[in-house]
Formats: sequence, structure tokens, C-alpha cells
Amino acid sequence: MDNQVHNSIVSFIWGIADDCLRDVYVRGKYRDVILPMTVIRRLDALLEDSKEAVLEMKKRLDAAKIDNQWPALCNAAGQAFCNASPYRLRDLTSRAKKQTLKADFIAYLDGFSPNVQVILDKFKFRNQIDTMVDADILGAVIEKFVSSDINLSPNPVWKDEAKTIMRHPGLDNHGMGTIFEELIRRFNEENNEEAGEHWTPRDVVELMADLVFMPVTDQIQDATYSCYDGACGTGGMLTVAQERLLTLAHRRGKDVSIHLFGQEINPETYAICTADMLLKGDGDQAEHIMYGSTLSDDLHASRRFDFMLSNPPYGKSWKTDAEKMGGKKDILDTRFNTYLEGGEEMAMIPDVSDGQMLFLLNNISKMKRDTALGSRIAEVHNESSLFKKNAGSGESNARRYMFEKDLVEAIIALPDSMFYNTSLGTYIWVLSNKKEGRRKGKVQLIDASQMKEEIKKKLGDKKYELTPELRKRIIELYLAFDEGDRHYSRVFDNEDFGYYHIAVYRPLRLSVIHTEEGIHSIINEDTQFGELVSRVAQADSLDYNEVLSRLESAAKDTNLKLTAKRIKLFRSAMTQVNPLAKPVMTSNGTFEPDKDLSDLEKVPLKYPGGIEEYFKAEILPYSEDAWMDYDSVKIGYEISFTEVFYEPSSLRSLEEIVADILEIEKTTDGLIEAIFGGMANE
Repeated sequence: MDNQVHNSIVSFIWGIADDCLRDVYVRGKYRDVILPMTVIRRLDALLEDSKEAVLEMKKRLDAAKIDNQWPALCNAAGQAFCNASPYRLRDLTSRAKKQTLKADFIAYLDGFSPNVQVILDKFKFRNQIDTMVDADILGAVIEKFVSSDINLSPNPVWKDEAKTIMRHPGLDNHGMGTIFEELIRRFNEENNEEAGEHWTPRDVVELMADLVFMPVTDQIQDATYSCYDGACGTGGMLTVAQERLLTLAHRRGKDVSIHLFGQEINPETYAICTADMLLKGDGDQAEHIMYGSTLSDDLHASRRFDFMLSNPPYGKSWKTDAEKMGGKKDILDTRFNTYLEGGEEMAMIPDVSDGQMLFLLNNISKMKRDTALGSRIAEVHNESSLFKKNAGSGESNARRYMFEKDLVEAIIALPDSMFYNTSLGTYIWVLSNKKEGRRKGKVQLIDASQMKEEIKKKLGDKKYELTPELRKRIIELYLAFDEGDRHYSRVFDNEDFGYYHIAVYRPLRLSVIHTEEGIHSIINEDTQFGELVSRVAQADSLDYNEVLSRLESAAKDTNLKLTAKRIKLFRSAMTQVNPLAKPVMTSNGTFEPDKDLSDLEKVPLKYPGGIEEYFKAEILPYSEDAWMDYDSVKIGYEISFTEVFYEPSSLRSLEEIVADILEIEKTTDGLIEAIFGGMANE
């Protein structure tokens, strides 16, 4: 199908909305009618030639009193779906009365097989029937879709009975899928606030597909492969991935097939995705698209996949999922919990405000480990996945797991304003569990943030695109796997992004200050204790421990309990921090840390000599009384593109500055000379 035919069909269907729905629906609701009607008409067109055979088969099955008729009826239709009603869609155009049309149309819809019923239910299309009947537009909508001005059938339409002059070419499954995707795109553009949630721009998807497939092109064999998207939306990523793999395989003379799998939580986008699969003739593929939450109800738990592409929701709460899984603290799902080499359990559960890392962990859990190719993943995240939260947090543990398992091949920084619902920059994570030799133990960072071309028409927050040339450049950098151009590509060891998180403490030093005000404040709170303090702490002291010891002895002699509350009251009224005072001792003989002087240090994993040498070289020279809390040591990972690709601006020379001043002087009529000359004469 050429682009002219494609565009004419899309324009015609788009025109149905403007012609029939304008005064009944707001523009943002056109999709509620147009998308399901497009699906219905295409399915109807595919079933027209087999209608009589289906009805005959149903008659025989009814006579035989067979209950489960759908397999036989679909077989009679020659499709993965069928319609057992006595009507074709065009049969309904002759209904003059609204109520007759309504009843027959509902009967027609009810005649579809269960796999189509699911789509109609998720579209909530039946909710629109009363609206269209009341407005008397249902008949007009049907007539438009079965009009001779448009052909959604796989068979050509002829102008003459001899079939020598073609009016409309037949529309194959691929062409229908393309048209449907274009309608989705247009509706998403009309609803910019929704577009980013459910749809990833095609230029980004094509880059992701190339990142997944291009490095292993030479390893593709005559075989069947699988591709999965756990946040599949309308299925765009799966469709592009399928097309890309088949194209690459064809170029190498390989005969491959690819099975598509996905899961989607939004009912409408799920309906669109499954409908798209059916419209392309992929009945089996449609069965592989599941409805529900991937996080709390993984419906592909037992499967493993060759390739995975996803653009999960980021910055979006997953609290509901957490509650379904028993609460964030009690989630035991093995996808999100792992064990370190020593047997220590490590939870990778992020904050409930953002669940994007869980989708990446879900993909990792579905990697194949017993094949030569293993599995490859490309997933889009925002920048928080790179560095959010400190060592020991779920987010940092997830990064640690991925790096220590040597799964991360590359992270690519995309330009800002690439997506419809965010102007912020995004990043593509590329993972593999069967890295080629040169990539083992390594991670490549590619800064493509400035590789962008402005689009002619802003779409929501999307202002830029990745042209084919720019995508080619990114792929070239990725495949080169070097630092030939350090402005854009850097290669690191996995450990370069790791660090020890250690707590460093200094002792609390308190001096005792005897004041009448302090004594009175204690007496006002606790008379007995205040009188005790007034007898014991009669002078200033730099040794808090000695004063406290005397208080303890005096309290024991008078049978007064020296409670934690009383000690706190004493400290508040009678002490102050003093760097010259002796360190405060705890009951077990250690120094009490000063909370205001405590610090958390990040020590690179690759620091020569480890944390001990770091402590000696970086801490003790400046704080002789400091100590490390070895029990607090945690390992974390984070990535900073800003630090990696930062290029400091060179300072201007004195000659350049003087030249600029002299140039300005020419336009000031001697003002600068007068000012500085006057200053010189003072």
C-alpha cells in the first residue's frame, strides 16, 4: 500500500469524526467511537466472504446441540475470530427506525467471538450506543464506514463488473495495522496529556529496537524468537521490534519468526493493542497480550524472552500494587528481592512514589540463561533511576544488582523534550546477560542529549526528534564501544560507579555551665532533681563525665533515680557544646557521637587501599578524634552523566580581557578612563 492510499484512508476515517460526532462528542472523545468502529469494520470486512459458511456451520452445531461452538465457527471463518450473528455491518444501513437499528446493532456486536468481546468491553464501546442512538448518528456512522469511498477489506473494489478498473486496492493486514497506528497517533496528539503515558514516539522506539538487535545481527539464526513488553500500551514497541527483526533477518537470508508478548493495565490501551494484533492478522499474538498490572499480577511469570523493550511509567505511584503485594515492607516477590554472594538478602523495593525500576527488574527476571544469545533489554527511564536514593535503598540495591551481575551494557542520554508528557531528559538502559568479550565488566555511557532536530509542529512537550541520521550516529557510537569521541562516548569498569557509604563520627564534647537560671529551670520541672543538681554541680567544668558521675553517686545516696529524662533535662539546662571539653562517654565506655559533627562519606570502590586508607588520608588529618562505624558500611551505585561529560570552560586570557575593555572604551566617550583615572588620582 502506497502512502497516498494510506493517507486517504486515514483522512477519510478522521473525517467521519468531524462529520458525524462534532455536535455530540467533545473532540477529545472522538476516539471512543472511531477506534472501536475502525476495528469492527475491519473485522467485518475480513468476515464478509465467509459469512454464509459461518452461518451454515452454526446451524449444524445448533442442531447437534454443541455448546462450545467458537473454535469450529472461527475455523469456518478462516480467521482467529468470527461473528455468528445473521448480520453483516452493511446489512444494518437499511434500518429506518432508531430502536430497530439499536437492537440489530447490539445483536451484531454480541455475535462476535470472545476474543473480540474482550476488546469491545475494554473499549467500553457499548456505553456509546445509547449516546449515538439518542443523537440519531449511529446509522450515519455505520454508513460512513461501509461507504464505497473507503475500502477496509483485503479485497480490491472495482469500478466495473468485468473487474478491469480498480476503484480501491485491497488492504492487507500490514497496511491496516499501519492505518490503525496512524489513527492512534493522531488521537494521542489531540490528547497531549495522555500521549506520553501510553505512547512512545516512533523515533525513540526505532532507536531502542536497533540497540537491541543490531549488536547481535550476526547471531540471528533460522529460528523463532520472542519479544516482550511489560508496559506495552498500544503495542507500538512490539510492532516496531517485530518489523526490525524481520528486516535484519531478511537481509542476512535468515528465515525467522517472532512471537510477541505483553501486558497492559489501562483497559483502553489494552483494547487498542489486542485489536491492532487482530487487525494485522496476528490472532495468536493477540492471545499473548494480557490485561492487568505487571507488578502485582504478572501474567507471564513462567515465560522467558529473547528480547524485551519497555517504556514503563516513571514518577508514578505504585502504592496500589504494593498494597496488593502485602505492603512495601513485606513484598517477597523474587523478581524484586535477591541474595548477595554471602547469603545476605538484599531488597530492591523502591519508594512507592516511583516504580519504574521494578519494571526493569521484572524484565531481568525473564531473561533466558540457557541460550547462546541470552536476552537483551532496552528500557526508557528518567534520570532518577541513575542516582536516586543512597546506598542500601531499594533503588541503589537494584543498580548494585545490575552492575555486580554485569548486566548493563550501556546507558544512552536522550535529548530533552522528546516525549509528549515530559520535557525532561530521558535515558535508555541497554542490558544483556550474554555480553560479548570486550564488554564484560564494562559499561558504556553515551551522551546523545544534544543530538536532536527540532520538529516543525510541537506535540505536547515533544519539540525534538531523532532523525534516521542521528539514530545511525548513536548506533555507530554504541557499536564502536570506545572513547574515540569522548564528547559523546565513555567506557567504564562496572566498579567505577560503586562506592562505600560509611558513617564518620566525632565525639560529643560538653562543658558544664553553672548558672542560677539553669538550676531554676530544672527545679521548675523536677524539684528533687533540681535540688540535687544545685548541690553537686556548683561550678563550671570541662569534664561532663566527672560531673555526671558525681550526680549518679549523689542520686544513689538519696535513693533518687537518675532517669534518662532527668539526664536530658540536666544537659538541656546546664551544658553546652565546647570543643575544648572532654569527650562524653557512654555507659559501655565508648565516645558518644556528636550528631552535628557526624558525616556520611562516599568512598569509591576502587579507592586504593579501601576505606581504611581513605579514612587515614581524607579524614584523620582534619579530624584526629574521628572514627568510622564499620557496622554502617553499605555499598551503593550511582551514575552521573553531568560529572562524566562535564567539560570546564577555559578561562579567558588577560590579553583578551584588556582588548574587550579597550573596545568598550571606544563607545564610552572617555567615561571609563575618567573613572579609573579619578580612582588612580585619589
